[in-house]
Formats: sequence, C-alpha cells, structure tokens
Amino acid sequence: MSTAEPTRSRAATEETSGARRDRERPPAPEPLPHPVVDNHCHLDIADGDWLATEAAIADAAAVGVPRIVQIGCDMPGARWAVAAAAEHDALVAGVALHPNEAPRLAATGDLDSAIEEIERLATTHDKVRAIGETGLDRFRHAQSGSGDEGWAAQEESFRRHIDLAKRLDKTLVIHDRDAHDDVLRILDEEGAPERWVMHCFSGDDAFARRCLDRGAYLSFAGTVTFKNAAPLRNALAVTPRDRVLVETDAPYLTPTPYRGRPNASYLVPVTMRAMAEVLQADLEDLCRAVDATTETAFGGSW
Repeated sequence: MSTAEPTRSRAATEETSGARRDRERPPAPEPLPHPVVDNHCHLDIADGDWLATEAAIADAAAVGVPRIVQIGCDMPGARWAVAAAAEHDALVAGVALHPNEAPRLAATGDLDSAIEEIERLATTHDKVRAIGETGLDRFRHAQSGSGDEGWAAQEESFRRHIDLAKRLDKTLVIHDRDAHDDVLRILDEEGAPERWVMHCFSGDDAFARRCLDRGAYLSFAGTVTFKNAAPLRNALAVTPRDRVLVETDAPYLTPTPYRGRPNASYLVPVTMRAMAEVLQADLEDLCRAVDATTETAFGGSW
C-alpha cells in the first residue's frame, strides 16, 4: 500500500456511489507499440476501492503507459497527488479545486485559504506540473441549487487558478461541462497561460477549432469510443497531431466495450486504438506524436 494514503473527498464519493453495477476488471489490452502518457487520472479515488496505486502504475506500464499525471480536485486530493508524485517516479501531479468544490468552500468562507494552499503546494513541490483540474460546470451547478452565488464562486475560482498557472508557469488543466462559451469567455478576459489543456474534451469540431485557435491542447478520453460520440470524433479529426493528448479520467469514462466498469490507466491502449482509427493513422506514429505532445504540454519529461 502506498504511504500516500488516500482520503476520499465528498465530491469523489458522490461521483462513485451510483456507479457500481459491474466491478469485473476488464482484461489487459495488447501493449502499445510506443509508450504514451495518461495525462489525467484520479488514483486516489481508485486506490482502496478497485485497484491499488502500485498495481495501477505497474499494470499501465506493462501495456505501454509508463507515466501518469495524477490530478487532485479538492484539498485532500491535491495533498494526496503531491505525496503520491513524490513517492512514485511514474507520477507527476496537478493540484486545484474542482469547479464543484468552489461553491462549497465559498459558502463556508474557506475558498481563499484553499486557493492559498493550492499555491503553496504548487510552489513547494517540483513534481507539480499542473494547476488543475479547474474550470466551470453548469451541469452540476444546475443540480446543486446554489444559484448565482454558486456560479460566481466557480468563476472566481477559475480566474484565480488561471492566474496561478500563469504566475507559476504551470500547465492549466480545464474541466468544462456544459460551459463551452463561458470557459472561453473567461480565458479571453484573463488571458490564457502558455500551456493549457481541455481535459476530457467534450465539444464538436467547431468548438475544437475555437479552442485550438487560442492555443489549447485537446485531451481525449474513453468517451471518444462511445457510440453516440460522433461530434467528439469529428473534433478529434480536426485536431493537429501536435495538439492531441490522451487520458482516462480514471476511474471514470471507461472506453467501450467496458463502459460502466471502473477505468484505469492500463486501458489507455483501447482509447488510443480508437483514436488511430478515427484519424486513419498508423498506431505507432500516433503514439509517438501523443507522447511528444504530452511532454510539451506538461513542461517536459519525468
């Protein structure tokens, strides 16, 4: 067991509590012909729940995914990400407050202190490569009933994370759920950092072009394999190879044909093969391009 013992957040528990229909572990796919990075994973949520951290890292490496960006979404998750990255050579960390955390923290008067701690974590640990995931989420906002104050807290938090990424020269990792126009509006108003990633890209080809015109990297998850995801595949098709990333968002968004089961980094090859098919690309060539692009997007190798 990792000494960086995970502390499950309320948000993480809410996300996973209703998704336990099928716990059977998908089989390991055929290894990739060239390694790639899973640039967005939540090992703290999977650890102790389905697949332990050490096993997740080893299983991923065995199929050509030797490096992972561990993303923290709240204060327990951010602290865990930093500790895990310090312990495991295969990991680097992203730290931030998820947009759904911002209204909760604002309501208790803790948003300022939480953002201050995110900055401290990002400045005192050299394996923190990213500020994220931050951003905007209209889907959960509508469900929360937090009204204008809750949305204002999301926007304030997002703006402050953008500022952190720019001041600290970190990659900004953006969560965008049903908030395409608002995300780009705030980026335009604040000025985007040099490197920024649209995590689990969820738009169509027109929105992809709007993001790419502003310098974004687009990260594609298992959703690109879903039957109803033709607009997402169209977005992938118009994205230049030097702007394409791959991720799991594990334990969420498991690719077809294993949709509904918990995800893990060792399933990246399933998504990569689907992406190569969409792009009519040689798999090894695409893997090499994604690997090189990930290093650029996250400030170098590790």
